[in-house]
Amino acid sequence: MGMEGGCYCGDIRYAADAEPAFQGQCHCRECQYITGGHPNLIMVFPEDGFRFTKGEPQTFARSDLEQPVTRLFCGNCGTAIGTRSPFRPGSIVVKVGTLDNPSVFTPQAAIFTVDLQPFHHIPDGIPSFERRP
Repeated sequence: MGMEGGCYCGDIRYAADAEPAFQGQCHCRECQYITGGHPNLIMVFPEDGFRFTKGEPQTFARSDLEQPVTRLFCGNCGTAIGTRSPFRPGSIVVKVGTLDNPSVFTPQAAIFTVDLQPFHHIPDGIPSFERRP
């Protein structure tokens, strides 16, 4: 199942040739900052099945954290493309909104519900975890 996506302005494009290892929604407070308040909808791909086909994203990692994630974003339009996480080595976490066809997303779980806000929605039947399962 090949998937493609990119940023809002088109400067960054990517292709994922592998099946996602995980599809979910993260409700952690950090993701709420990044998304503007909502859960972060993500698909996790193995890095060996993922490549940037146009441009290279800018990166950001907090220097005050012991194991920060590295955030990938477009330096022109600011679109958050995804992250590389020390908790998922060999993987890239892609933001569903950057997919050309985000309708392929089917969440398998909701994580970090310890930070769930009253306006967040978790679909019926989706397993939920206060932290990582």
